Amino acid sequence: MRNIFIIGAGRSASSLIEYLLNKSESEDLHLTIGDLSAELALKKTKGHPRATAIAFDIFNEQQRKEEISKADIVISMLPAHLHFEVAKDCINYKKHMVTASYISPAMQELDPLVKENNLVFMNEIGLDPGIDHMSAMKIIDEIRSEGGKILLFESFCGGLVAPESDNNLWNYKFTWNPRNVVLAGQGGAAKFIQEGNYKYIPYNKLFRRTEFMEVEGYGRFEGYANRDSLKYRSIYGLDDALTLYRGTLRRVGFSKSWNMFIQLGMTDDTYTIENSETMSYREFTNSFLPYHPTDSVELKLRHILKIDQDDIQWDKLVELDLFNPKKIIGLHNATPAQILEKILSDSWTLSPNDKDMIVMYHKIGYELNGQKKQIDATMVCTGEDQTYTAMAKTVGLPVAIAALQILNKNITTPGVQLPLNKEVYLPILKELEGFGVVFHEKTGSYMGYNPNNVAS
Repeated sequence: MRNIFIIGAGRSASSLIEYLLNKSESEDLHLTIGDLSAELALKKTKGHPRATAIAFDIFNEQQRKEEISKADIVISMLPAHLHFEVAKDCINYKKHMVTASYISPAMQELDPLVKENNLVFMNEIGLDPGIDHMSAMKIIDEIRSEGGKILLFESFCGGLVAPESDNNLWNYKFTWNPRNVVLAGQGGAAKFIQEGNYKYIPYNKLFRRTEFMEVEGYGRFEGYANRDSLKYRSIYGLDDALTLYRGTLRRVGFSKSWNMFIQLGMTDDTYTIENSETMSYREFTNSFLPYHPTDSVELKLRHILKIDQDDIQWDKLVELDLFNPKKIIGLHNATPAQILEKILSDSWTLSPNDKDMIVMYHKIGYELNGQKKQIDATMVCTGEDQTYTAMAKTVGLPVAIAALQILNKNITTPGVQLPLNKEVYLPILKELEGFGVVFHEKTGSYMGYNPNNVAS
């Protein structure tokens, strides 16, 4: 029996664990699921005889080494900064490793040791990063195999609420870590290249520079730029491409509304607010507004943001209960971003039967035999409920499939790597189609980068 050690039983692990349990008899697997919460780990096993749930502390060195030494492969669903200690133990005990996280500089430094021990450390094999890499490289490789040259590469992905569960004015609910949503875009300007020109968007302008696109059957979306699109130029082999832009998708209107929080200062995570534990939602909102002896909080905010009472932007703020004097924040020494996350969670948490939706969109322009063409590839995946979400499916399934492919020696190239090789992406994308992760491609005339699609 082959033992897979899964570290972390959070929301993204649901479909991952279910997939491997369904394969456990035919593939002779046993899953050890470790989480700080033994109760959460046990819940994910569903009482399956081929799964063991344990309380697991990543900082307990003895326990960590013991569990990793017993495994045939380790799957880490921890936050990215916690992978490194796991990785070092995997090298010491000669165990393969799979994560859905971006490759950190520390992880990349382990590459020579990983190769020396003939190990596969597969990273960025979730949704974004992950499915975006694999689906994009499949198209890029196919174009190159015919002798084509890539001119434009744009890639967008968004975790959204499905239309049937979309019941708030923001057309949005949390489908992954809410803190990451609140802090999105911070930590430096977004940088990319368009028609051969380097472009930079500072955080305070990010959500007012959006590109619009249509997905057949699902309507219109907007995309804002990810922080660093350029780091994938060489990785994708796109150093000569005139346009390279990666972004995040939202429903049209979200970014303009989110920009209100940025202008007020509510997304700031650099300082704490005094008496935040006893502060009301209304007092929190008022703390960002100038003092006035007679004007109400509502009037001051409309004046600061220059929005009218009959503006949909105003209705969106009211819907979030920002002016409620009775709701208490209840967070001690919290930052504005932490308080905003708490407020948004009241309205944007998926209900038990809510369905989420993942939308991915690639635009790839190329030149072949003297003709310029463009491929538009779209993928829409809908979740089942609050637990088995589209996010959990699209993050967890590629991780699980990759782990099994490595165990079965179908993926053998050693090193710290991304899923960019055919031996990795072809079988995984093929299997994902059976789970509803299907890309639809349309080939047409090359449109280039159209500045008319950008909101000022």
